[in-house]
Amino acid sequence: QVQLVESGGGLVQPGGSLRLSCALFGRTFSRYTMGWFRQLVGKEREFVAAISWSTDNTYYADHLKGRFTISRDSAKNTVYLQMNSLTPEDTAVYYCAATTAGWDDDYDYWGQGTQVTVSS
Repeated sequence: QVQLVESGGGLVQPGGSLRLSCALFGRTFSRYTMGWFRQLVGKEREFVAAISWSTDNTYYADHLKGRFTISRDSAKNTVYLQMNSLTPEDTAVYYCAATTAGWDDDYDYWGQGTQVTVSS
């Protein structure tokens, strides 16, 4: 059974940065493509970024590219999302997910989510 545990969310001022972490427990980390998604209030969940397990290629939502960076540390079974130049429009619950399929396929496992609030 795979368990994903996110951390690093919180309150940040506009223009600030946050780094989210997601640790994978229960399986071989290197076999999973890891993704980050977010859900804004009143909106559907949307894709943020993903990193392929086999190639380490990264993929981003077009409107977030350049501000967000996904990375992974296989030794720590952890994936990160570095978020810079945050705006109130980035306020959302951020979810980590894992799949053995492609980065744009369905994800098999989800974390519980971590709240990110951007406000002055």
